[in-house]
Amino acid sequence: MMRQKRCKVENMDEHRLIAQLLDPVTQRKAFEAVVRQYSEQLYWQIRRIVYSHEDANDVMQNTFIKAWNNLDNFRSEAKLSTWLFRIAINESLDFVRRNKNISTASADDSNMGVANMLVADSYFDGDETAALLQEAIARLPDVQRTVFNLRYFDDMKYSDISRILETSEGALKASYHIAVKKISEFFNKHD
Repeated sequence: MMRQKRCKVENMDEHRLIAQLLDPVTQRKAFEAVVRQYSEQLYWQIRRIVYSHEDANDVMQNTFIKAWNNLDNFRSEAKLSTWLFRIAINESLDFVRRNKNISTASADDSNMGVANMLVADSYFDGDETAALLQEAIARLPDVQRTVFNLRYFDDMKYSDISRILETSEGALKASYHIAVKKISEFFNKHD
């Protein structure tokens, strides 16, 4: 299944890492540490939005390029992970919109595109039910899909999601509730 395996990340003291990122002398080395520290988390978040391993790698690379190019715009009062997740999610959603990827299949479309694509993907280690869950998630609007992924797969608190998506916790709770209802309806139709 595409559920991210939880792993303890070797966290360099965030304040020290941010200071090194903002110092031109240590910036490159600090950014290498950022890439090592956040690659896996970002990959799985991106992968749940774009579905394809190759596309996820491309989007992740674009995410790190955008982060590198915008280090001067990083507000150090925000958490580094929040800033990176925001960039990754925006890059992922932009990718999906640009490519009109199969992940944006219409709910009217009876073709089980995402499920079939995932089952055929050698990087996907789930069963048919996991593929159907991804199909149901793919049919959600962008915001609901993103909120569901962050809450369900990453077990992220609404307060953290609120900072990443820059919206209220109440709106996020409503989006999550609606997403769960739509996913349940999808499974009821496919029983």
